Amino acid sequence: MKTKSLLPAVQRPMGRDDDHPFYSLQRQMNSLFDDFFTGFDVLPRALAAGGFGSFSPSVDVKESDKDFTIRAELPGVDENDIEVTVTKDAVTIKGEKKEEKEDKGKNYYYMERSYGSFNRVIPLASETESSKAEASFKNGVLNVTIPKSQEAKAKRTKVPIKSA
Repeated sequence: MKTKSLLPAVQRPMGRDDDHPFYSLQRQMNSLFDDFFTGFDVLPRALAAGGFGSFSPSVDVKESDKDFTIRAELPGVDENDIEVTVTKDAVTIKGEKKEEKEDKGKNYYYMERSYGSFNRVIPLASETESSKAEASFKNGVLNVTIPKSQEAKAKRTKVPIKSA
């Protein structure tokens, strides 16, 4: 006896699928299983995340009248594994994150390694003086300050607002 013959024959209604209780139940069950198995990907984590070794740090960019300030959160990244390149209109932050965990017990040995590289290019709205850029790294947070060029500072024009 086939499994399919045990299931009740359900005709699809002419209206919406939401109207039939079996379709609603099926949708809820699919959602339940999708939510439950989130994180248990069939693909390796590296491929599911967008490629081998992908890691994208959180970046905040602030602009003032004088400069740009960029703050990047790089937890677990060593200062020597970070490269910052500044051009007149963009900042590139490259690096590699290496993490190793090892745990030894009486009856077990656990070792996990993960590696990932990242590359963030942050376009800037106006030209900068890249030779005067400064960067500091402390407690997993990278701070980069890039002064604006004199031409960029001079290009600002205040526009008067007229009432209608």
